[in-house]
Amino acid sequence: MKIGIISDTHTKVGKTQKALEMLIENGAKFIIHAGDIIKKETLDLLQNCGVKYVAVYGNNDAHLAPYHNDYNLVQEPYSFKLANLKFKLMHLPFYMNPDADIIISGHTHTFHSEFQKPTLYLNPGEICARSKPISECAMLEITDEKYKVTHYTKTDGAKEFSKEKFSYER
Repeated sequence: MKIGIISDTHTKVGKTQKALEMLIENGAKFIIHAGDIIKKETLDLLQNCGVKYVAVYGNNDAHLAPYHNDYNLVQEPYSFKLANLKFKLMHLPFYMNPDADIIISGHTHTFHSEFQKPTLYLNPGEICARSKPISECAMLEITDEKYKVTHYTKTDGAKEFSKEKFSYER
């Protein structure tokens, strides 16, 4: 199963749309947004992207609470099962104890992928290109034997995303 992971989209709806399109074109069957959504338009993109999704509130998303029942918005830490694995999703990286198979966070605006058996820790970095002139996201592919993580980056003006791959034996 391939899972597209984004975070820290902030006000960059266009960058978010490009990332979602690329992730889905590359096989994402589920999308996870790790918070700091900011714009209702981003929620609309998620809802209309054609695959199931979940989005966690970030520290800048309190104003989205009136839309809670209209979108798949959750509060952190949020635990759920997907591909027969336990996920824990949060924006702020405060609940990092290894009580899930895969722990996804945002907030730092920095990509991070680390496997400390039995837990994969993953932060997709930032879509918004606020901390650096690069928009980034990740794809997690789950197989019976491995976790395969692809870190996608795109500089302003670039036509395509670049990618770096990581692989972990489960």
